[in-house]
Amino acid sequence: MKKLINAPEDYVDEMLDGLTAAHPTLVRAGDTGRVIRRASGARSGKVGIVSGGGSGHLPLFTGYVGEGLLDACSIGNVFEGPTVGSCLEAIRLADGGRGVLRLYGNYGGDRMNFDMAGELLEDDGIETTTVLGNDDIASADRADAARRRGVAGIVYAYKAAGARAEQGADLAEVTRVAAKAVAATRTIGVALAPCQVPTAKKPTFSLAEDEIEMGIGIHGEPGIWRAPMRPADAIADEMVERLLADRPAEAGSAVSVLVNSLGATPLEELFILYRRIARRLGERSIAIVRPLVGGFVTSMEMAGVSVSLCHLDAELDALLAAPADCPFWRVH
Repeated sequence: MKKLINAPEDYVDEMLDGLTAAHPTLVRAGDTGRVIRRASGARSGKVGIVSGGGSGHLPLFTGYVGEGLLDACSIGNVFEGPTVGSCLEAIRLADGGRGVLRLYGNYGGDRMNFDMAGELLEDDGIETTTVLGNDDIASADRADAARRRGVAGIVYAYKAAGARAEQGADLAEVTRVAAKAVAATRTIGVALAPCQVPTAKKPTFSLAEDEIEMGIGIHGEPGIWRAPMRPADAIADEMVERLLADRPAEAGSAVSVLVNSLGATPLEELFILYRRIARRLGERSIAIVRPLVGGFVTSMEMAGVSVSLCHLDAELDALLAAPADCPFWRVH
């Protein structure tokens, strides 16, 4: 598989150099440069929000550092969690004196290192809380939802919590809003072709030319079925039905829909899917508010798509509409 890289071991650091050069609102920080923070620094009196995880998912995580979203991110090697040291640095750099929310996906390595960082910071007087993204309905049964992975739907929690923090809310309130957005969101993905980590000799998984896999994770984790390729409308119909079957008990009649490219799938195909999804939701009398179509959480050059539904009430709708500005998501 051909890639536009120099040495594979320089992939992450050269990517971060380019990201910050192209977007001066972001700077690299920390002893190893594996923290991305706002160039303006932590704002005194504002609750900080940090996230983080492995590289290979841009614009997640670092691309969402900005006004109305995140304050800092710690970043690991491709598909590897960040170090404890970079988690510590990200939290310190995000602290404006009112505490820091740690908001990241439900993965073992990320949990271990962010938890350890929080414990180490207790003596520094920095109060922290944690909310885990766990929106992937394919990764565990509904009764065991706490075990689910965090995938593209976490961007709704970034947006809602970030808006509330910018409004001056305290740590408990920002944490409540993040947890509410996570609880309101469901995601499922489908893969058409795998990606390959720069340092690996082969793709992350194998998939025949005529096959697709429903429910696959953003690191190539196994899905729920593998079968011959089928028309886009049939794929969209199944994704919508699975997401609605799992919707929260308190869900109303409005959703935001995120149709997300996993890396190689073009916008044209995303809009073909969105067209069908919008029709299906309309038939169920569900209104779409603030749709998102594009590459929001990728898996390098994996071909495929994920679909997220964020079930909205008036509070979440207003927070999604609040101003935000980062390299990959602007709301004015």
